[in-house]
Amino acid sequence: MAAAPQPMSAMQTVLGIFSLPRNLRVGIGPMIAAGVLFAIVLVTACAYLIVPHDPLAMNALQRLKGPSAEHWIGTDAYGRDLFSRVLVGGQVSLLIGIGAAIISVFIGLLIGLVAGFFRWADAIIMRIMDSLMAIPAILLAIALVALNGPSIWSVIFAITIPEIPRVVRLVRAVVLSAREEPYVEAAIAVGSSMPKILWGHLMPNTLAPLIVQGTYICASAILTEAILSFLGAGVSTEIPTWGNIMAEGRNYFQLMPSLIFWPGLMLSLCILSINLLGDTARDMLDPRLKKREV
Repeated sequence: MAAAPQPMSAMQTVLGIFSLPRNLRVGIGPMIAAGVLFAIVLVTACAYLIVPHDPLAMNALQRLKGPSAEHWIGTDAYGRDLFSRVLVGGQVSLLIGIGAAIISVFIGLLIGLVAGFFRWADAIIMRIMDSLMAIPAILLAIALVALNGPSIWSVIFAITIPEIPRVVRLVRAVVLSAREEPYVEAAIAVGSSMPKILWGHLMPNTLAPLIVQGTYICASAILTEAILSFLGAGVSTEIPTWGNIMAEGRNYFQLMPSLIFWPGLMLSLCILSINLLGDTARDMLDPRLKKREV
């Protein structure tokens, strides 16, 4: 009799994920996206070492000035250097996107493991998740920010809550399939502890889809933060973010379009790059790709 397949450890799963690109051809699009995203992350992370001016310093004599040697892409309605604000604002926008993705994936993983493995908890948890998904995400985020006040962590919390049910449904679906595998049934039969079954046998199966889902959540969170800030329901206005910069510049768009163009360009390039890399990761981690190997 053939031996039952053995579960992969979390480390084996991660190593398998990062070895996939060696066996697959990556197109020029994902390579460009990776380069653009790396450049955006690098310049925003080092923003305070690059920017020529204090992004919060106002100068009434320099209001709405065009590009010059002193202000490379001009100034805003308060005389603040636009280049400095765009770079520093990227730090906050990326922090919110990455923070929301990590927190929602971690919490969704925990809840999804419980919902998928324990049948008695499945109905209760999923009805709660369905209730959250029934509320439009942007409306729920606005309500949560209004409840907690405008701050970076308040916005991360407001964006994370609507994303958790989507992660829970993904993890639950994977766990429902994996729990019927022979190695899981054998672990239950020999009396393995629940934490060992959940983390040692079931959790590694969720890593690949969670990595892909995490990229989409990150891009969605950055966009949602920009929407909230543009509507005046996001981060406090004195903190520069791409959404806040565009919100402040909309009243002067006809006079000076660059107030919206440059933060909008950075926002678009960042989200497009993340989504392209997410699509590439999905293709790489798709089990059906194995059928194409000779």
